[in-house]
Amino acid sequence: MTTLDILKKTRAARGSLAALDETAKNRILLAMAEALMAAEDDILAENDADMTAARGHINDVMLDRLRLDHDRLAGMAEGVRAIAALPDHTGRVLSEVRRPNGLVVRKVQVPLGLVSIIYESRPNVTSDAAALAVKSGNVCVLRSGREAHRSACAIVKALKSGIAQGGGDPEILNIVDDITHQSATDIMTAKGLVDLLIPRGGAGLIRACVEGASVPCIETGTGICHVYVDRAADLDKALAIVENAKTSRPSVCNAEEVLLVHSAVAAEFLPRLKKRLVDDRAAAGKTPVELRLDERAAAIIPGTPAGERDFDTEFLNYILAVAVVDSVEQAVAHILTHSTGHSEAIVTEDPAAAEVFVSGTDSAAVYVNASTRFTDGGEFGLGCEMGISTQKLHARGPMGLDELSTYKYVVLGSGQIR
Repeated sequence: MTTLDILKKTRAARGSLAALDETAKNRILLAMAEALMAAEDDILAENDADMTAARGHINDVMLDRLRLDHDRLAGMAEGVRAIAALPDHTGRVLSEVRRPNGLVVRKVQVPLGLVSIIYESRPNVTSDAAALAVKSGNVCVLRSGREAHRSACAIVKALKSGIAQGGGDPEILNIVDDITHQSATDIMTAKGLVDLLIPRGGAGLIRACVEGASVPCIETGTGICHVYVDRAADLDKALAIVENAKTSRPSVCNAEEVLLVHSAVAAEFLPRLKKRLVDDRAAAGKTPVELRLDERAAAIIPGTPAGERDFDTEFLNYILAVAVVDSVEQAVAHILTHSTGHSEAIVTEDPAAAEVFVSGTDSAAVYVNASTRFTDGGEFGLGCEMGISTQKLHARGPMGLDELSTYKYVVLGSGQIR
């Protein structure tokens, strides 16, 4: 079946989903979660085949993004259940105005229609996207990357089984069979079929979708995330935050890629940083972080001299660009020059410095004394997210149920004419 055929049959199923109330949608979601775990053996077998095919073609960090096991699959199922537990905002009255002529003008939240996601090597995106789509009343077409395609297809098969068991129409969710560039182009140009396209992956995928799509498209994900250690920082706190932001899962978009350190604390902080991220990790048998240092940082600790593009690169690996600055204002200026608008953090005990940082930076999420790794739908109480928008219209940051919705005006009259 062609990609366009799949889009058409999915769009045709919109009515069956629109007819469901909150109880019915939640019943389907809970059945989807159960079906995921019931199909564990099949899903993990297909994931193992994906992993085997990908070895030697992608690095170990990206292989970890691709890998599924019992705990990760259980986490995916729990994410679906968390979405079922959220309030259903479909049909919510956002505002109501009574005009002098007696007209009642209501602004009502409604689904977008058909949401399509083009994504790369993260199988968990499959269940996150499907669950959010069902809860928000949108039908969904997925297009997985080559590395995760077997895993994604097995997950979709299980989810469709759950939809049917829960009393829904399995055609509200589909995945395209074609993993060539043509299928992506078909989705990007399917005006009248696709109401919103969300790309999730590297800079190349996102750029291709934003530049090539004739359907509405959200720019997501690319994360050159910064942590700034201020002169008033608690350095123990700063070490823990930097370590978590860089090393807890370096392959994701909310991982730290750039560290800025105030010159007043650099001589004390940078040697401790090197010990923590390089020496201690190597001694423990973990992958040490490669520190790519500007001239001022390199005068304090050994490392790799920073190249021309290192402060503009999403490494998605155990690499951290490091620069020394002289003020919070200089840190803000650096971030405004190099950031992709994802997530930034300041570590400081000075409220005035924190205010300068928060008001001066212009990213979707700005943190004071916390890791950038919290930019996530689940951590923000959204259940999970469809993606993390780095643009400002119509969604920004983690995209949950509200960001998969639009609104219409419902006007109630009693015979008024103009």
